[in-house]
Amino acid sequence: MPITNQQVAGHEFLRQMYDDSYFPDHVVDQGRAILLRLCERIEEGQPSALDALYALTEAATEEFNLLEREFEAAGSGIETVAREWICAEFRFVASAYGFVDADAEELTAGRDW
Repeated sequence: MPITNQQVAGHEFLRQMYDDSYFPDHVVDQGRAILLRLCERIEEGQPSALDALYALTEAATEEFNLLEREFEAAGSGIETVAREWICAEFRFVASAYGFVDADAEELTAGRDW
């Protein structure tokens, strides 16, 4: 499903991670795909309440939890700076879909990175 939200469609997800050689592109690609799937799920489900959005971001956060193993296997990891960049992407997605009041911590509450 192509993304219809123009703000999201033109966004370079995880650009800072791609710009930092510590993070292997092939693993960052997987993180980017998680965020794009989150956007597709939002567009498909059209959540109207924060609880519904949080359910979708919880699933995406769990995918990032699993991706941490891929980063580690590649000699990298989701450390402090990467954690901030990823969380910023979740905030961007929420805002782009009209959830400007979404709690930044709640968007990735289930993270273990």
